[in-house]
Amino acid sequence: QVQLVESGGGSVQAGGSLRLSCEASGNGVNTRCLAWFRQVPGKEREVVATRDTDGSTNYADSVKGRFSISKDKNFLYLQMDDLKPEDEAMYYCTAGSSYASCTTVATRYQYWGQGTQVTVSS
Repeated sequence: QVQLVESGGGSVQAGGSLRLSCEASGNGVNTRCLAWFRQVPGKEREVVATRDTDGSTNYADSVKGRFSISKDKNFLYLQMDDLKPEDEAMYYCTAGSSYASCTTVATRYQYWGQGTQVTVSS
């Protein structure tokens, strides 16, 4: 079992910044890909950024150069700069199966946090 608890969401004006945090605990966290996804009502959950166990990272094209994923001990972070109205969504932290590679497919992730809302006003 892995537990994921997100925090750090909120409301910000376009061009502003937020940092999301995800506290990860439980079995084999360090053997799992960790990632951030986001979802808006009526749309599928989409990948934002992934961090593999070797530290390698990948980003959705829409956030490259603006968002940064990082990990420090048992915390996963998502630094979001130059936020745009289209970044408004519920953001979720997720962990994959042990030793599985990172993927952009939400259904392949095993554990999910409860989500934290990010609101961006223009």
